[in-house]
Amino acid sequence: MAFRGPKVWLWRWRRNPLRRRADVVEAWVVLGAWALTVLAGVLAGWVTARSVEDGLARERVEWRAVAGRLTEQAPGKASAHAGAASGDRVWAKVDWTAPDGSAHAGQVRVAPGSTAGTRVTIWTDRQGRLVTKPTTADQARVRAALVGVLAGAGAATLPFAGARVLRTRLERRRTDQWDTDWARFDALRGKPTG
Repeated sequence: MAFRGPKVWLWRWRRNPLRRRADVVEAWVVLGAWALTVLAGVLAGWVTARSVEDGLARERVEWRAVAGRLTEQAPGKASAHAGAASGDRVWAKVDWTAPDGSAHAGQVRVAPGSTAGTRVTIWTDRQGRLVTKPTTADQARVRAALVGVLAGAGAATLPFAGARVLRTRLERRRTDQWDTDWARFDALRGKPTG
């Protein structure tokens, strides 16, 4: 293995008689690609996270807990221990009155064996339609952060991939240029090429 010496940072921008225009172009492509990749990723991630967090905050404000009553007994047998886990829930029919006074019916998940007439808390939107329980502020922050990271990573792949393709083409062009230069040099020395 040959000794290469210390690594020289920013060598493509330094004055050097062996520096070619392709080296400078590649250096600017790499710098621009990294800057664009970071900028696109951070900006897309931040905008997406804010949007998700704002949407979840709007749900917390608009969705309301409403009292409903089971219209029939829930399937299954009642659990011996109070407060069955969410995995032990079954679907049952329920009816409720929306804030505007209109009657609604639907299905919600309740403890197995719950009797008809049992009061259950359900969540509705402004129109009185069933929705899931809104996320807490902490859950919303975590969800927004995860979605933001995914969106940022997705947005950053486009400039990164584009730069890789461009850099591969520049490398191929530089290799072809080297082949041409070596063939010219060998011809000057009187050696056959190939």
